Amino acid sequence: MGRAFEFRKGRKMKRWSAMAKAFTRIGKDIVMAVKEGGPNPEANSRLRAVIQNAKAANMPKENVERAIKKATDKDTANYKEVLFEGYAPHGIALLIETATDNNNRTVANVRSYFNKCNGTMGTQGSVEFMFDHTCNFRIPKEGIDPEELELELIDFGAEEVFEDEDGILIYAPFGSFGTIQKELESRKLEILSSGFERIPQITKKLTEAEMADVEKLIEKMEEDDDVMNVYHTMEE
Repeated sequence: MGRAFEFRKGRKMKRWSAMAKAFTRIGKDIVMAVKEGGPNPEANSRLRAVIQNAKAANMPKENVERAIKKATDKDTANYKEVLFEGYAPHGIALLIETATDNNNRTVANVRSYFNKCNGTMGTQGSVEFMFDHTCNFRIPKEGIDPEELELELIDFGAEEVFEDEDGILIYAPFGSFGTIQKELESRKLEILSSGFERIPQITKKLTEAEMADVEKLIEKMEEDDDVMNVYHTMEE
């Protein structure tokens, strides 16, 4: 099994467990998708993907429809995706993905979390290269052989295909998202959820006390409404 499998096993979407936070993130994704490609999911592949994720997170249908309607309002501010980089204590690299309607506020907040928790905010490009930017899809496993599927999807950019208790996961480089989405849809395979992740190329083992220092900073970041995801190089 490859790095995506190990990463997924360690992460287990545990940081997405807070339901309200998940809904906030999906709400922002809907706004960005609608502003970019319109409110019709048939004609907007990004919105189609977000709606699938909303369903996977058990977000009520009326919430989704309300978010789409709100996003079409020209008075609704769009969110800008901004990436922050830096180091937590003990030399652990951090990548923080945010979606913000006020960049000055987000910069000030992220910097304050680094300062309060003995971290260092980095410059653009200082740690991003330590992570592989990937896309992933989850499909039902009924009647599908993961190894066979992997061979068939290699030509479309897939790098890892494996099974877990919730279905079959397909991992590929970030740029292959559209190609794989199109291929899965043309095969009439149901996409349960999809998304993007940054997988560390190497991880560092810490003691329990050191891990607690890093977790403290990660938790601070994740409590912020502008923060969508936090990735790190600490061994889970």
